[in-house]
Amino acid sequence: MPIRTNRGRTAVYRRLWGWPLRSPRHLVATVVGLIALVATTSIVFDHTVGSKSGAAPGATTTSGRPTTIGGGNQIGVLPPAGTTTALPTKAPSPTAAASSAPVTADAQLVAESWIDAWLNHPAGTTNAKWLGGLKPWTSDELLPTLQSVDPANVPKEIKSPVKAVRPTTDSVDFEADLETGKLVLTVAKLPEGWRVHKYSRVG
Repeated sequence: MPIRTNRGRTAVYRRLWGWPLRSPRHLVATVVGLIALVATTSIVFDHTVGSKSGAAPGATTTSGRPTTIGGGNQIGVLPPAGTTTALPTKAPSPTAAASSAPVTADAQLVAESWIDAWLNHPAGTTNAKWLGGLKPWTSDELLPTLQSVDPANVPKEIKSPVKAVRPTTDSVDFEADLETGKLVLTVAKLPEGWRVHKYSRVG
C-alpha cells in the first residue's frame, strides 16, 4: 500500500539515510556503490559524447599542419628519397656559341692591314713608331702587350695571302705564312669596329 502522508515519507527517508551509518560494513558498501555509479555514469557519458562528435562515415579529415597547393611537401618535412625538386637559379642559362658566317669585307681588310703594318719596320724603326702603324687595326686590350716587342725581331716578308680559317658572326681567325712560320690572328667585332684582338706565332 503506497505511502500517502508526509509523515510516512519522512520516516522512510530517515530509514534510508540512516542505513549506511548503522555499521561500518553498511558504510563501506555505500561508498563502493557510489564510486561504481559515478564511474559507470562517466563512461556512458564519454561514449555518448564521443559518438556524437565523431566524423561521419566516409568523411576525410585534414591535419592542422600547412601543406603546399598541388600536393607539395609539408613545411618542415623532407621529401621522400629519390625525388628531386627544381630550384630557381639566379645565373642565366649560357648563351649559344657564335654561329659560323661568311667573312665580311671589313674583317678581311683589318686582317690584311694589320699584317702589313706588323711587317713594316725598316731598320732603326722604334717600338713607338711601329705601334703607331698597328694602332688603327688593334684592340685596346692587345695594344699594351705589343709594347714589349722589338720590331727588329719581327719578320719582314709574307709567303702567302692572309686567309680566313674560322669565320663566325663575332670573330674571324686568320692565318698567314711567314718566312719564320705561321701567324694566327683573331679579328673580333668590337663596338668601335673590327679589330685584331689576339695573335700567336706557330713555328
